[in-house]
Amino acid sequence: METPQTLVLRCRDDYGLTGHFWPAIGPEIGTVIINPATGVLARYYHRYARFLTEHGFCVLTYDYRGIGLSRPTKMRQARFRWRDWGELDVDAAIAWARSRNRDGFLAVVGHSIGGFLPGFAPMARHVDRILTVGAQFAFWRDYDRDKRLRLVLKWHVAMPVLTALFGYFPGQRLGWLEDLPAGVAREWSVSRARMEMRYPRHERQTILDRFASVRAPILAVGTTDDEYGTPSAIARALGYYQGSERSQVLLTPNDLGLKTIGHFDLFHARHADDFWPMTCDWLRNGTIPWPVHRYTPPFIPN
Repeated sequence: METPQTLVLRCRDDYGLTGHFWPAIGPEIGTVIINPATGVLARYYHRYARFLTEHGFCVLTYDYRGIGLSRPTKMRQARFRWRDWGELDVDAAIAWARSRNRDGFLAVVGHSIGGFLPGFAPMARHVDRILTVGAQFAFWRDYDRDKRLRLVLKWHVAMPVLTALFGYFPGQRLGWLEDLPAGVAREWSVSRARMEMRYPRHERQTILDRFASVRAPILAVGTTDDEYGTPSAIARALGYYQGSERSQVLLTPNDLGLKTIGHFDLFHARHADDFWPMTCDWLRNGTIPWPVHRYTPPFIPN
């Protein structure tokens, strides 16, 4: 792979995020920002970023605060939240992309929580198109029914206990993704059907209004064997983007000639000849290359 340009994204609170800028090969179509999943390093998406440059896109990849190259020296002192990743980190990425090309096409590709976070970002109203893969905010009842008990014990019992003991979630030593800041781990483990219920009452309407202010069309991709990003979980997350045209598709492993896909596989290089080119159809011109399931906002209790 060609070496990208290393850069620092300066957030509104002056925290610096380490990222990489990948120039388009040939005529530039626009810019794509890649938002990682929780506890996943930005470098996992570098091959996909390189692929997009070959199809005319400039790409920005970066690690959230507390993760990878944006990790602080002392994790125990980091109190970063998922919300901070959206309000500050995603916002800084969009602001940087817009400062580079004020009027150019700008898209966001978000994996897992990375597909939900743009709604927190004030700058998200300047995004032109969004692609999400397995995007949800970890409400336990939406997990795959057959794996729900194991996931609840892992993420909603063990994770908060270990976070309290260590002052951060020691994911690396457990082999459970990367280490996570305490605030992120707690926000994940305190599961609510309504995302805004995790925050103080007086802040909730502001959060809801910000999500509703996003106008970019959203294509939300899920797979039938994703234990986190089930159809109900993806629909629940989409429900917050009330100002966007929303489309939801569900792929089976057989659609891609595989036995399994799961939550992480679609960004693996093995999909450079199937899934990745199809994402370009959406990013380039808004064409959905798969059958669309009608999006119906789920019933979410107050």
